[in-house]
Amino acid sequence: MKKVLIVDDSRTSRKMLRELLEELGYEVAAEAVNGEEGYLKYKELKPDLVTLDITMPKMDGIQTLQLIKKENADAVVIMITAAGQKEKMIQAIKHGAAEFITKPYDKEDVEKILTNLA
Repeated sequence: MKKVLIVDDSRTSRKMLRELLEELGYEVAAEAVNGEEGYLKYKELKPDLVTLDITMPKMDGIQTLQLIKKENADAVVIMITAAGQKEKMIQAIKHGAAEFITKPYDKEDVEKILTNLA
């Protein structure tokens, strides 16, 4: 079972994504409420997959992505975006994001993205 780290400042988003991932057969190893905490948990847990919200306090998703990729160039990071974040999505791709999931979550879209990355 693949282990996932969810990094999002929204408790509701984390809960929804956790339920969806567990339903799809993933183990949620941990959750983090901001990029700084997410990076520290990544270093500690070395999960197979990270979902990373773009807009967060302390350290945003782009900064966190850069640190994770510096730690492990092969890390699989899926960015979580709200509509209208095209510029940040382009930045994330340049820094090595594997894929994007748009809020609100659609189970079929998430499943398709995860299947393509497996």
